[in-house]
Amino acid sequence: MSGWKNRIAGWFVDREFFMRANGQVRFLRISAQLQRRSAVILASVIGVWLVVTFGMAINQATVNAQRLALTDQEAKVESAEERVASYRGSIEEVTQDLKRRQEMLESLSDQYFGDVPQAEVQTPAADAREEEKAMKTISAMVPEAAGLARIEVRQIRFAEKMTKVAQARTLQAEAAIRQFGLNPEVLARQARNAQGGPFEPFFGKGKKEARDPLFLNLAVALGRMDAMERALAAIPTSMPVASMMMSSGFGYRADPFTGAAAMHAGLDFKGAIGTPILAAAKGRVVLAGFNGGYGNSVEIRHANGIVTRYAHLSGLNVRKGQMVERGVRVGRMGNTGRSTGSHLHFEVRLNGQAINPRKFLEANPDVLKVQTVAGHRADSAAKE
Repeated sequence: MSGWKNRIAGWFVDREFFMRANGQVRFLRISAQLQRRSAVILASVIGVWLVVTFGMAINQATVNAQRLALTDQEAKVESAEERVASYRGSIEEVTQDLKRRQEMLESLSDQYFGDVPQAEVQTPAADAREEEKAMKTISAMVPEAAGLARIEVRQIRFAEKMTKVAQARTLQAEAAIRQFGLNPEVLARQARNAQGGPFEPFFGKGKKEARDPLFLNLAVALGRMDAMERALAAIPTSMPVASMMMSSGFGYRADPFTGAAAMHAGLDFKGAIGTPILAAAKGRVVLAGFNGGYGNSVEIRHANGIVTRYAHLSGLNVRKGQMVERGVRVGRMGNTGRSTGSHLHFEVRLNGQAINPRKFLEANPDVLKVQTVAGHRADSAAKE
């Protein structure tokens, strides 16, 4: 403690300055006591400023939170009033709306989940109480609509449950993608960059579901889940050849022809000429033919900017433009191009940049299990 005091005391010592003006020299002396007082005043001013700023920030945050809560409450009141008004207006119209909504929910459930795991996510108690309250209000004010109100409550809960299940599966897929050393956000941007088509409202013009935050949240959650699971399913994790004898790794190495330092952009697997070469993931063949130093080659474009390359082949089993499934035979091992012996040169590229394939081929079983589930869902959705 005394050491700190001595060190602080050393900061404040009597100081003298001299100034020359018009041939005269004047001395200015600043005492240690004056320096200490000035430092205390400055520290006090800064402290008061920080306290005031922090207090203003807390107050602003509180005001914003209260404003959001008020807005949410107003939205709930407005929604409840709209629902009562709609029930009063036309029971037949409400019946048709609920029927159409039910068909939409069932369609989304079949498309994205098959059977939604009912026990996976529970509806929050507060939301359940809010819907029960709304249902009782409608039943009291429009008794003949009590049955329809109960159906609407079940539909809302089902939509909320689907939203939460989709969010949970998205987090699971994102975690698996990170296990491969990839950035889920980069893959998501790739997915958004490959969309288009004319605008056709899902609910039809003027339908209230198009503005309902519940269904907007559901659409966003399902879209995000779909993009992440498709991206996960497209990652090339299957071995491109049965041979496990790796003759050269990824990265810098001595060039086999010149001995100079060189970058090796893939993995080399040694084997006999004619050994089957297999697609590491589902995709479209974008090259099938001779490719300079790579010799006879096959390139497959997968989702979200991922491309795999199979080089030095003795023969090809696919053609450009062909869609291939994971594990399908695309060629035969050989010794064409710039090669010293029969082997497969296997590359993985993301947006044109070579990345180490080992992290994909050596993924742990838990990650592969998540990928398999994602792949089955993506394939089922593609067939519909």
